[in-house]
Amino acid sequence: MSDLIAFSSRATTTLGELFRNYEGPPFAIRLWNGWTWNSAPGNGNPPVCTIVLTTPKVLRTLLFNPTQIGLGEAFLAQEIEVEGDLFSVFEIGQYIVRRPVPLRQKLLRRFGILSHALTHGPAHSPRRDRESIAFHYDLPPEFFRPWLGPTLAYSCAYFQNDSDSLDTAQEQKLDLICRKLRLHPGERFLDIGCGWGSLILHAAHRCGAEADGITLSREQAQVADQRILCSGLANSCRVTLRDYRQLDPAQRTYNKIASVGMSEHVGLKNLPRYFALAWRLLEPGGVFLNHAIARSAQSEPRGTDSFIGRYVFPDGELVTLTQTITTAEAAGFEVRDVENLREHYTRTLRCWVEGLRRHRAVLLDRVPERTWRIWLLYMAGCAAAFQRGDIALYQVLLSKPDRGDSRLPLTREDWYRPARRPVQREEPVPLRPLAMG
Repeated sequence: MSDLIAFSSRATTTLGELFRNYEGPPFAIRLWNGWTWNSAPGNGNPPVCTIVLTTPKVLRTLLFNPTQIGLGEAFLAQEIEVEGDLFSVFEIGQYIVRRPVPLRQKLLRRFGILSHALTHGPAHSPRRDRESIAFHYDLPPEFFRPWLGPTLAYSCAYFQNDSDSLDTAQEQKLDLICRKLRLHPGERFLDIGCGWGSLILHAAHRCGAEADGITLSREQAQVADQRILCSGLANSCRVTLRDYRQLDPAQRTYNKIASVGMSEHVGLKNLPRYFALAWRLLEPGGVFLNHAIARSAQSEPRGTDSFIGRYVFPDGELVTLTQTITTAEAAGFEVRDVENLREHYTRTLRCWVEGLRRHRAVLLDRVPERTWRIWLLYMAGCAAAFQRGDIALYQVLLSKPDRGDSRLPLTREDWYRPARRPVQREEPVPLRPLAMG
């Protein structure tokens, strides 16, 4: 009993010192021996969550070497469990990780970055981008279907009403993009980073466009091909396994272009090349919609020791809205509209987290539990970051005026008219083959 009392006293003092300046919601920590500590025992509010530490090792990690990767790996190994509100734990983790890091650890991280570059090539090189995309997306498509839903849209949905389901909101997002582009029958449309083909299918079926999509993921390209064939749209819709840098404006240009959740993989140093290429691919009078996550100007760029960088999006890089617009304008674009869908992405991610949990048994037949836990933690963490405002989702509509003529109406009223019916084609419209750049 005296040993337990001594342990309790030391642990209470240590945790109290660790969280002395913490001002977030109250929480509890329960150790492997059942001992529990409450961050705010006297304020009358129950803990929003309980962080369960199942081994002494993870307590040492928490106290002496806390990093996003270390804490994330502990969750994957079931050394950390969370009871209650999973989303609130990210504010607690953020407080812990932001403590000063010894110089020795910084030097070790820098050595790790150098070693990775020597093995895989420099960040955002074509080879390394292919590897990064494959790392994230080349999972069995059966893993994604249960929680993404029938649209297979893996990007921020658009909720017009509180009662909208995820499936409805994803359809509304696809329609909103096409409305903002004012996509018309027969127009040539390019989706840069087309995923499993949701937007090009929508553009061809609903708007009658000749739709091309490119992706670096073999799994996504195969699924998109299957969906195109099953939809009977092979003459007006196609997807190609290709890096955006391989597109050649001398071979094919477009009336309208969209990029949904792709520019996060481009990197700040390649952003001028990305927008310059989009400008050259676009016909005069055309428009380009860039739909991407951006970090707030007050938030720091993602560190090299981040959990997402290690386990989810290698080399992913978020820029600010200012950097995006400045680079686009430098390429020649005129900014026509900017819309922030931050709250929509918070809701989308919460739907995905709920889907991952609801379909857990089915998903564990398709991927290891470690993979399922990576995605659960990643989705919940992103939801918390959007909720805090550290990151946001912007749709930036850019035009390439034709000698000053934007060819756009004076108002946005047509964006919000009743949904259009699918275009009925009298005869298939064949697409010309895409040439390699």
